[in-house]
Amino acid sequence: QVQLVESGGGLVQPGGSLRLSCAASRSIFSISRMAWYRQAPGKQRELVATITNGGNTNYVDSVKGRFTISRDSAKNTVYLQMNSLKPEDTAVYYCNVNGVDPVAFIRRDYWGQGTQVTVSS
Repeated sequence: QVQLVESGGGLVQPGGSLRLSCAASRSIFSISRMAWYRQAPGKQRELVATITNGGNTNYVDSVKGRFTISRDSAKNTVYLQMNSLKPEDTAVYYCNVNGVDPVAFIRRDYWGQGTQVTVSS
């Protein structure tokens, strides 16, 4: 029943690094896009990074040059390498996968459970 499993969050000092992972159930197929979102308390959810099935990537301006999104298509896994972390990066990070439901045979979005990233000295 758990479709996406996230890991890698934690507490890190400013300037530090974290690597987030999100493993989607291998039964989800025809994945077209994988993405990372984040949400800080009192703020709306923000799209951080995306990667398409063709390997094209996009980032929100605030993380360009610091974050890298990547994927392992064979494992249905998406990663977010986060370097030079800043306090303003503190948020709950959610992975998102657009793919075909193996039961209903319809395309839909799947969401991870969220993982807390805290950047503080």
